[in-house]
Amino acid sequence: MRHFTIKQVPNVLTTLRLILALPICLLILDENYPAVLWLAFIAGGSDAIDGYLARRLNALSHYGAVLDPLADKTLLLSVYISLTVVGVVPWWLAAILVVRDMLIVSGAFAYRRLFGRYQIAPSIWGKISTGVQIVFALMILTQQVFPVFTVFTLQVGLNLLIFMAFVSGSHYMYVWGEKILAARQGNGRS
Repeated sequence: MRHFTIKQVPNVLTTLRLILALPICLLILDENYPAVLWLAFIAGGSDAIDGYLARRLNALSHYGAVLDPLADKTLLLSVYISLTVVGVVPWWLAAILVVRDMLIVSGAFAYRRLFGRYQIAPSIWGKISTGVQIVFALMILTQQVFPVFTVFTLQVGLNLLIFMAFVSGSHYMYVWGEKILAARQGNGRS
């Protein structure tokens, strides 16, 4: 049996973030927003720390590369869906985010099914969109405990989230389309 090494800490933190999705969602459904805020900040902190440690400790792994975006998406989508269930955000917002992610995953799945392995590379637009989703979710959760944001600020956040979801979703669709066309042209020449 291998010994646990310090290089496993980033993977443990990423796994913790994935596990935290369930209690965070249950607390949202229970409308226990102070507890949600604590767990959300722990999850957010683990997201910042795990990537830093993985690079710093030279502990980048396939497990972390796959699980990190999965943990982010699971946590974010489940938070937005839970906020929809309790009526804090409109249903169509969660629908936009779910459809966007389904399109991205469908493009990846279609490419893999048709042409084989591929490299997963998040785009700058996807990273910005995820960042906006995180910030807006924290704003909404904070607002439930400490109503410090104006209606205008929340509307700007909402509009930016929707805009970035469409920009990043469109960009991923374009990228997958280009990959599929390039693969078809490559297969046609063989």
